[in-house]
Amino acid sequence: MNIKLFNVALGVALTATAFSASAQKKYTEGVVSFSTEMRGQPAEVKEYFNADSTAALITMGPANVKILSNAKHDFFAVVLDVPVAGIKKAGIATPAEVEEAMSQLPSFTFTPGTETKQISGFNCKKVTAKDTKSGKAYDVWITNDFTVPETAMPVYYKQIGGFPVQYTAFQQGQETSITITSIADTKAPAGTFGIGKDYTRGSMADLSAQ
Repeated sequence: MNIKLFNVALGVALTATAFSASAQKKYTEGVVSFSTEMRGQPAEVKEYFNADSTAALITMGPANVKILSNAKHDFFAVVLDVPVAGIKKAGIATPAEVEEAMSQLPSFTFTPGTETKQISGFNCKKVTAKDTKSGKAYDVWITNDFTVPETAMPVYYKQIGGFPVQYTAFQQGQETSITITSIADTKAPAGTFGIGKDYTRGSMADLSAQ
């Protein structure tokens, strides 16, 4: 099962975001849900977040994947559970792997527009994001209806002036469209932000070979 998860996981960890249709509602923890595509496969994502950590829970066919990251974006781990294959493994990224993956992310300048619309019940406005590395431009719809911890903010959209609701995510050199659909102030179940004792730990390269 050759998933090659790390860059895909990093993309999700840095792009999954949390939103509210309630004016200026402040979330300190919660869970956001959205659908996306990873390596050509549809994936359902639930991302739990608090001020210190995020845990994105992803269903990809027979595999259940948990992606862990922290507020500083200097720790990433992928926890893989494939019941039909008897696989329970965790890969923890080395500092070099984190640095390499971060270097591959876009670097944007932002130009606010005047267009507005509602997306998934959020009041949004359009911002043009231009990648200084490739020169490509992207339309990003952001909202200022709420506040959330910085852990829930895509790192490459950090200076955009709001929270992206509809945007382009970047995963392993691929671009993926994401639209946030829901959020709840649900506390993460115990153990969500950790790695269970019954998982075999190894490097990200070990996990990618599965």
